Amino acid sequence: MAFSSWIFLLTLELAVSVTLFFATASNVHIIYMGDRHPDKPQDSYHEILSTLLGREDAATSQILYSYKHGFSGFAAVLTQSQAELIAADFPGVVSVVPNRIFSLHTTRSWDFLQVTPSTVDGIISKSQSGDGSIIGIMDTGIWPESPSFRDNDMGGVPCRWNGVCQEGEEFNISNCNRKIIGARWYFKGYEAEFGKLNTSGRVEFLSPRDVVGHGTHTSSIAAGALIQNASFKGLAQGLARGGAPASRLAMYKVCWSTGGCSSADLLAAFDDAISDGVDVLSISLGSSTPLSSYVEDVLAIGSFHAVANGITVVCSAGNSGPFSQTVSNTAPWIITVAASTIDRAFPTAFTLGNNLTFVGQALYTGNHVEKLYPIVYGEDIASTDSDEDKARSCDVDSLNATLARGKVVLCFQSWLQRSPSVALASIMGAKGVGLIFAQLPTKDVAISSGIPCVQVDITVGTSVLIYMTTTRNPVVRFSLTKTTLGRQISPEVAFFSSQGPSSLSPSVLKPDIAAPGVNILASWSPASSLVPDVGQKQLPSLDFKIDSGTSMSCPHISGIVALIKSIHPDWSPAAIKSALVTTASVKDEYGGQSAVAEGAPHKQADPFDFGGGNVIPNKAADPGLIYDIEILDHTYFLCSMGYNDSAVSLMTRHQTVCDRETSWSQADLNLPSISIPELKKSLTVWRTVTNVGPVMSLYTARVEAPPGVIVVVEPAILSFNSTANKLKFKVTLHSILEVQGTYTFGSLSWEDGVHVVRIPLIVRPVIDDFYAET
Repeated sequence: MAFSSWIFLLTLELAVSVTLFFATASNVHIIYMGDRHPDKPQDSYHEILSTLLGREDAATSQILYSYKHGFSGFAAVLTQSQAELIAADFPGVVSVVPNRIFSLHTTRSWDFLQVTPSTVDGIISKSQSGDGSIIGIMDTGIWPESPSFRDNDMGGVPCRWNGVCQEGEEFNISNCNRKIIGARWYFKGYEAEFGKLNTSGRVEFLSPRDVVGHGTHTSSIAAGALIQNASFKGLAQGLARGGAPASRLAMYKVCWSTGGCSSADLLAAFDDAISDGVDVLSISLGSSTPLSSYVEDVLAIGSFHAVANGITVVCSAGNSGPFSQTVSNTAPWIITVAASTIDRAFPTAFTLGNNLTFVGQALYTGNHVEKLYPIVYGEDIASTDSDEDKARSCDVDSLNATLARGKVVLCFQSWLQRSPSVALASIMGAKGVGLIFAQLPTKDVAISSGIPCVQVDITVGTSVLIYMTTTRNPVVRFSLTKTTLGRQISPEVAFFSSQGPSSLSPSVLKPDIAAPGVNILASWSPASSLVPDVGQKQLPSLDFKIDSGTSMSCPHISGIVALIKSIHPDWSPAAIKSALVTTASVKDEYGGQSAVAEGAPHKQADPFDFGGGNVIPNKAADPGLIYDIEILDHTYFLCSMGYNDSAVSLMTRHQTVCDRETSWSQADLNLPSISIPELKKSLTVWRTVTNVGPVMSLYTARVEAPPGVIVVVEPAILSFNSTANKLKFKVTLHSILEVQGTYTFGSLSWEDGVHVVRIPLIVRPVIDDFYAET
């Protein structure tokens, strides 16, 4: 088990690349023992440790959690040698995994998605707003006083709910209501790794209360109540709401403001959530590459057991774009969400001393407007212990404070420093009064606290620089930010959104779907002002904030899943995922042009950017056909990954002897996509579709073949009736290339005149003798 302890970063504001910190060794290990064993008493865990340690009292003090609801195992404080002994000598142990520490990865967005709560006499129509569904959020906690979590006009707590409202610092049972029906907090794994949490000065609460803001934000996106005239300092003003405003929320606080989320705590939260009775789990966190195997990845393990219990698990794809093979949370039973833009912009004009006016984007409503300020180039004011390259991008501590004081600074992004927030922190630390940040085109806008931060493209930045070099005393004047709607083509896949293919299982298309994740307005924790960003001034207390990241796109899908679940309560997690993917759009909002992915340069979006496409919630409720998956199918998948029989058997609750000679391949997993990372000449894969539309239905296949590939579908017509609502078909793919190819993309659609059930085709042709000498 040669693993390091990892710290995974949930991105908050800027969705910069996920950073990964390595600890030398983990104090905590998770002993995962597979599916739940009702006949296995919890005392057996103590026996294992007592045998190992030689003392029963020592065993009791070392165990942090006993997992018993959805799966079996425990978390304990162990040395590396003790962990290795358990892995080697004790039967029934699937894996011993070092604790990992994860870190954190809307007035307009729901209108943009055309999700409008139906109201009758001012009361939300429960049948169309997620009533009956329970969304579990694993995050930094929740601010219960936020108006987004009022329970006006909501009925009683569902009788099937088994959860609790766990009290703690500044959080008691009265903070739960008919909207927040459950709240728990987990810290044992985190404290065992890093010591006691510091809660002095309200920088954290040992309770479900949120001091960061991230958990409050994601919760209100998924299921917040309707709030009139919400805004961020007057920007993006309008009606704020969650996607499923009638759904209930359960908060599982697993992340802390001091630096992350322990995997031992996360697995305990999964265990409780399965027992509590949630319908959806929304998890905006994940890992960077290299990815762990599915039998050693705590998030994959916990989500597997949740899905086996009928819970749909939705996760963020990560913020390491626009680079390929960076997507995280790639298990096939998870819905993995990319981030896309909406049609709202925040244009901010600035005028140079020669009266030329340019427009960038910013989120600024402060006092540094309509005044002339001197402007300098970052490269020209490098500090003595820095260099011009770092100063050009205004990297940390790269600017001469004397030369920056009282001035606006022009900075250009670099390969290593592409964050306007980092540049802003450097300028504020040097007592500058404004920032113009030139970067590759992106619609993601950074929050500025105290001084203007206007983001422009490289062309505009170059024009500003030319003015500065040809003028003796260059100056600039800022105008206030405005809010505009419908003036920019959307959706586009965000620059920061992590891309596929999966580096662990490329035959499983990831991400699955894209949803709004750029400049999203939602509720925030007022206490977050006490935890300012590095180098920036303390923010004023905020009830709403604009934020970006796949952390924001994830709860959009979670809210939509809750809506679908309230309409189709008997649908499996795989059926819901299929409905989302097969009805997604690959066009812009006007349906004309192909969707675009931000990058360097921008390009036509493909399945590695957004899976099936950008989500269309109203179509997902009526998909026509679904691609469903049984847990047994995931057993075959785990076998195909090469995991041993014992690990697969314990994880899936089925006694499994993996047939290494079987013809079953990962390509046959009944996913709503077909991804062939190595197509040698020809391959046939099978899929099964279930009719969830009119009983008597006739569907015809339509293929857009990937370039260089011939695709044949048999049969080409599917006829459903009262005795045949589930039909099987095969897809044969023939490569016509005689050279090694790159990934190419196409699609297969089943159409009945009303429904278009579309799945992506992803093929990479290869040749057997590619490495042979010529």
